[in-house]
Amino acid sequence: MRINIEIPESLIEEAMKLSDAKTISELIKEALEEKINVIRRKRLVTFKGSIELDIDLNNLRDRK
Repeated sequence: MRINIEIPESLIEEAMKLSDAKTISELIKEALEEKINVIRRKRLVTFKGSIELDIDLNNLRDRK
């Protein structure tokens, strides 16, 4: 997909220095993937303690 957006040049320059991206397109793709991952992790944290799992850790670890 081709998109035209305005991003401050200083922001792109700093991000390029800090990342392994070789192109601006690669940089933007990596940034979007990272943002998606951060949002997903935050959403997962909201489930903490709300899911009831009937798991016996001793059986899972083959302990007797």
